[in-house]
Amino acid sequence: MENMCKEELMKLIQTTNFALIELALYLDTHPECPCGLKAYHDYHHTFLEAVSVYQKRFEPLTIYGVHSDEYWTWGNEPWPWQKGCDC
Repeated sequence: MENMCKEELMKLIQTTNFALIELALYLDTHPECPCGLKAYHDYHHTFLEAVSVYQKRFEPLTIYGVHSDEYWTWGNEPWPWQKGCDC
């Protein structure tokens, strides 16, 4: 993950977040499924690692990712709708 570009990391974060939500819904109806629980833990680990790498290298993803004693870093980068379209 350390060598991934910003867009690759964001895609990984988004896809693992989606998988976590789907697995949580599955586990709501199958709470004792060992395969589902293992998959949830695996995706959760990947998600947390990807978020950590992204926030260290780029910018916070949420206000909870701001770790600065010097100044407030939330919102320093352009917002997604301010970046234009690469389509």
